[in-house]
Amino acid sequence: MTWKLALVIRGEAPESLLDTYNLERSAAADENITHSTRSTDFIAPRSKQESRFRNAALALARQTDFAKRMVNSGRLSTAADYGTVLSTPDTDLWKCPTKPGAPLLDARMKSSNNETAWLLHTVGGEETVLHVQNGHNIPEIPGMKLIVIGKDLIDDSGFFAQRYDATPGATYLVRPDQHLAARWRHFDPSAIELASRRLRGHHYSPGLISAEVEDD
Repeated sequence: MTWKLALVIRGEAPESLLDTYNLERSAAADENITHSTRSTDFIAPRSKQESRFRNAALALARQTDFAKRMVNSGRLSTAADYGTVLSTPDTDLWKCPTKPGAPLLDARMKSSNNETAWLLHTVGGEETVLHVQNGHNIPEIPGMKLIVIGKDLIDDSGFFAQRYDATPGATYLVRPDQHLAARWRHFDPSAIELASRRLRGHHYSPGLISAEVEDD
C-alpha cells in the first residue's frame, strides 16, 4: 500500500489507485482465512472423521515423505497472487508459475563482481525492469530501475532461467512490492511504458474491473 500512496502523493498516479488496495488485499485476506481454517481443523478436529485423518497422517509422517506433506502445522500461505487490473495480460507463451500478479520467486545469483547475490534483494522496493541479455544494449526507461541478467546479475546456477522460463531477450516489469506486473519475450519500450501506466492505475476506475488495456 505504501508504494501506491507514495505515487499518488507525488502526482504520478490517480487517487483511484488507492482503491485497488481493497481489491488486492481482500483476496489475500480470504486466502489466509481459508488456510487458517484448514490448519485449525487439522490441529483441533471437529469430527471423528477429521480426527482419524489427522491421526493417520501423523502416524504415516514418521515413515513416509508423502504423509509429511499432509501434516498441516498452521503455517500461513505464501504471498498472494494479485490477478487484478494492475497486471498486464501475457501476449507470449510461458512455462512457469510466476505469472503477472504473482510475487517474485527469489533466486541465488552472482553479482557483476562475482559475489553471491539474491534477486529480491537486488530488486529492492523500486519499479524494476529485468532484462535477459541477448547481445544488444537496451536503453534505460526513465523512472525505472534496470537490471540486466547476464551483466548486473549472473544466473550461474540457472535458478532464474528455470523459475521464470527466461530466454535471451526476455523482459519482466516488477512492481515496487515485488509482484510481477508484466512480461515479454522481447524488450519493447512502448509495451513497458503502457504496463507501467497500468500498474500505476491509469487504466483503472472504481467499479470498472477490466483486464483490457484501454487507450487514454
